[in-house]
Amino acid sequence: MQENIGAKIAELRREHNMKQDELAEMLGVTPQAVSKWENGASMPDISLLPKIAQIFGVTIDDLFGVNNTPKPDVQMLPAEKRKSFDEMILRIRVQDGGDKVNVNLPLPLVKLALEIGMTMPNVNTGNVDLSKVDFNHIIKLVENGVIGKLVEVEGSGGETVVIEVC
Repeated sequence: MQENIGAKIAELRREHNMKQDELAEMLGVTPQAVSKWENGASMPDISLLPKIAQIFGVTIDDLFGVNNTPKPDVQMLPAEKRKSFDEMILRIRVQDGGDKVNVNLPLPLVKLALEIGMTMPNVNTGNVDLSKVDFNHIIKLVENGVIGKLVEVEGSGGETVVIEVC
C-alpha cells in the first residue's frame, strides 16, 4: 500500500510531466497546497479526490494505493467505465533533451477544430515528425473507449513525443 496519498499524487504528476503549479491550477488550489500534499505535511480535501483521480486517469482507490494492478499504457474501456467525451483531454508531450513542451487540449475542442476543417499543427522536433498522425482516427478510437498513450515516438537524437488521451 502507498505510504501516503501525497506520494502517489507526486508519482502520477511526474508520470504526466506536470508541474505542481499546473496541477494546482487545474484543482483551484495553490501550488503550496500541492507541495504540502506531496511532502506529507497535509492531505487534499476529500472533495478534490474525484477531480485528482480524473486528471490522472486513475480511480480513487488507486490514489490510496488500494489497487496495485499495473494499468497498461492503452486501455479499451467498457461503456459503463468511460468518462464523458466532453471531459477528456488530448495531451501532447514533447521532450527534446532538456526542453519540454506539454500541450493539454480538451478533446471536444480538437474534434470541433477537425470538423470545421482545421488541421492540427505539425509536431516536428529533431528527428521526430508526427505530421502524419491522423487525429480523426484518434478521436474515433476514443469514442469507442480507447484511452491512454496512443502514440509514442522516439527519435535517433533522443527526442520523444507522446500523444495520450485521458
